Amino acid sequence: MIQARNLTKSYGNRKVLRGLSLNVASGEIVSLIGSNGAGKTTLLRILANLTRADAGSVNLKALSVRDHPEEYRRQLGVLLHAPMLYGNLSARENLRFFSRLYQMENASERIEFFLDRVNLRSRADDLVRTFSRGMQQRLSIARALLHDPSCLLLDEPYTGLDPDSARMFETLVLESAAGGKTILLATHDLENACRISTRVDLLHQGKIAFSQPRNELTASELNRLYHDFTNIPDVKHPEGSSK
Repeated sequence: MIQARNLTKSYGNRKVLRGLSLNVASGEIVSLIGSNGAGKTTLLRILANLTRADAGSVNLKALSVRDHPEEYRRQLGVLLHAPMLYGNLSARENLRFFSRLYQMENASERIEFFLDRVNLRSRADDLVRTFSRGMQQRLSIARALLHDPSCLLLDEPYTGLDPDSARMFETLVLESAAGGKTILLATHDLENACRISTRVDLLHQGKIAFSQPRNELTASELNRLYHDFTNIPDVKHPEGSSK
């Protein structure tokens, strides 16, 4: 479903991605872990077509992000650090606005369904600027799923969620994967990464340094591997090198 090949990205002299390649299949839930600054958010932004890679290619369902950008975006549900919501609109109005962007035919039914699923029915007509961070996150989850995308890109999706909301989120993710959706979830929380993933990928120094099915990896092994990699001092690469 998602195919990234030899992605590179630099900001000034700082290389963030160094020839990174990644495959995520339909029905997979891949947790992308790594220390702060490892490049998780940069990778997700490139996959979401919000940032352009310096080199490399990205395809989703055989659609090239460069050749078919509009159809590519329609296949995506994206949750980033910023909620991507309009504070002066209500929860229902936000979802209605996004449904129009995707020209959804069954918009009203889907809007009411997700307001229920994220437990915002009672606040559906309140302005989003009055919402707590957790409520905004729940509404952002509904926004990402509203148009029935084939792929979900989720950056620190547990932000602001209390335990009940976290369980609600995980139920939606598991249902999405069971329906054949592809899910890439970036998190620094190893417990969350372990709980619902089918695979765990560790991003270190701009590449996937470790990848293994979750059922072949215990929580203690994951914790040890994570700290083995993230405690390694950064290697000083010669200017212009991608290694």
